[in-house]
Amino acid sequence: MTRALTTEIESFPIAGVFTISRGSRTEARVVTCILSENGVSGHGECVPYARYDETVESVVEEIEAVRQDLANGLDRVGLLDRMAPGAARNAVDCALWDLEAKLSGRRASITACTVPPRPLPTAYTISLAAPDEMAAQARAHASRPLLKVKLGSDNDAARIHAVAGAAPESRLIVDANEGWTAENIRENMLVAAEFHVALIEQPLPAGKDGLLRDIPHPVPICADESVHTADNLNDLAGLYDFVNIKLDKTGGLTAALELRDKARDMGFGVMVGCMVGTSLAMAPAVLLAQGADFVDLDGPLLLARDRAHGLSYSGSLVSPPSPHLWG
Repeated sequence: MTRALTTEIESFPIAGVFTISRGSRTEARVVTCILSENGVSGHGECVPYARYDETVESVVEEIEAVRQDLANGLDRVGLLDRMAPGAARNAVDCALWDLEAKLSGRRASITACTVPPRPLPTAYTISLAAPDEMAAQARAHASRPLLKVKLGSDNDAARIHAVAGAAPESRLIVDANEGWTAENIRENMLVAAEFHVALIEQPLPAGKDGLLRDIPHPVPICADESVHTADNLNDLAGLYDFVNIKLDKTGGLTAALELRDKARDMGFGVMVGCMVGTSLAMAPAVLLAQGADFVDLDGPLLLARDRAHGLSYSGSLVSPPSPHLWG
């Protein structure tokens, strides 16, 4: 039977407002890819990201461009050459993983993981706001073991101070989203060290990474916007200590596993992160994150409404997906 493709644009409301250094939003607009064959369907979700010139419309166009290839049996390995890294390839790749699992009766975790997957502690994101507002957010989630703090604006030192004071038992990751500069990075890093921050994500704009070679790293620094696929890693050696792997950047779980393994071989620490999406987008990332140093897969916790059969969150522990959801 010919493999059929369906694409859908969906919107999920965010609980409140999600703000980073590049702006705010109140909904997660996602693209879902559905591949159907022999009476079963595989699903994959991606979150187009304007930072990379993606829209839901452009991503649907990219997926539709491989409709005939998919009908003719294009597999995940061939997809790596047929589509460029990014959100569109992520949706297709993850749909292929799901379809393979359903057709074979073999869970995706058996292929993707070396041992059976287990629940993982995930960070919870504190949205960028005034220091007192961020302190209030942190206080409400002070029982969580790991908080991710969005920064990248003026007065970030005060924000770090406010959050650390409001959640003294939580470990902190700070994420500047490329918002720091050559003028303030040293001061901000020293403040982060003072408050025992565990990790700093992407302090400088991608392309300006060279400065990191010449300044101390009192807190480990993690590449996010500067790393998409395994091909980027050689350029990051000596600049970053960790890499943040996101399926929407790598273009799917297949390429993400390659990036993770090469990063480990090169001595990088590994963080697995996400865009703000539903449990369908997080499900393959939970498999990728097995054994990661830091896990940031809180997307569904930031939504007002998730999909049916969503991931199970117990406090900050996220469990592997059920077959009703994915894989």
